[in-house]
Amino acid sequence: MGINSLFFPIKRFICVYFLCNSFVSIGSSPNDGDSSEVTWTGSWQQGGLLLGQLDRGYRAFYKGFPLQETKTGQILLGLGRDADGMVNVDFLDSSGKKTTRSWEVEKREYKVQYIEGVRQDRVIPPESVSSRIGEEAQQVRNARALRSSSEAFLRGFDLPLVGPITGVYGSSRIYNGLPRSPHYGIDYAAPLGSDVKAPGSGVVTLVHDDMYFSGGTLIIDHGMGLSSTFLHLSSILVHVGDSVKLGQVIAAVGATGRATGPHLDWRMNWRDERIDPQLVLLALPAKKIGLP
Repeated sequence: MGINSLFFPIKRFICVYFLCNSFVSIGSSPNDGDSSEVTWTGSWQQGGLLLGQLDRGYRAFYKGFPLQETKTGQILLGLGRDADGMVNVDFLDSSGKKTTRSWEVEKREYKVQYIEGVRQDRVIPPESVSSRIGEEAQQVRNARALRSSSEAFLRGFDLPLVGPITGVYGSSRIYNGLPRSPHYGIDYAAPLGSDVKAPGSGVVTLVHDDMYFSGGTLIIDHGMGLSSTFLHLSSILVHVGDSVKLGQVIAAVGATGRATGPHLDWRMNWRDERIDPQLVLLALPAKKIGLP
């Protein structure tokens, strides 16, 4: 995985697109969604997150590994930006019989955003900072690899702040005329120092005051491979190991790292898949998902 694929924030675009594509309906899929083994809630499109309810006695496997289950048999499945074709999930019943079910991934049309005025050393980093960038990227990977069995995500998700959306998930980006990797988060414009609230409950797994690309960086584990990352923060109010609750103030908006102005870049991962926070808000809305 290249370094440039890990951190891609910024606001102030020449072109701003608020939505890459329309969302599919919750609980539906191009293949009628559910099967006798599982009932899904979420979006079968690129960047989507699915919450599955297993029928009693079934276990689920994806790409050869078992999907973690809550105490009541719920599972998560995330789809990356470039997921394509069919998603295959294997199910084993109580007798050990295997059944494979498939769901088709709906493609999205991603736009291009042109960003000017970025510090050139943040677009083409000098060789002198390559070790630093690599070390910081490893810290992020390590934090995201901490996949707890927490069911905190079942409390649902809400906006980390209210403000204009100036960048969307999946869009290709051109920095100072140079193509770079896609944007994997949602950018919210806000005044410097504005409160950033936890969009969901969880445990803090990374706090860094000044990463090269992402500046002040914070990661929260929501359980079962689902995590949030917050970039360009001016200050962070929590520490590694802290438990945070949905709606708790955790940081302040900044313009640190590769940013041209104050904003929050909120990203989400399911395991190694970068998923769309806007689709997570639809799949797991706060106050509509039962507590564990």
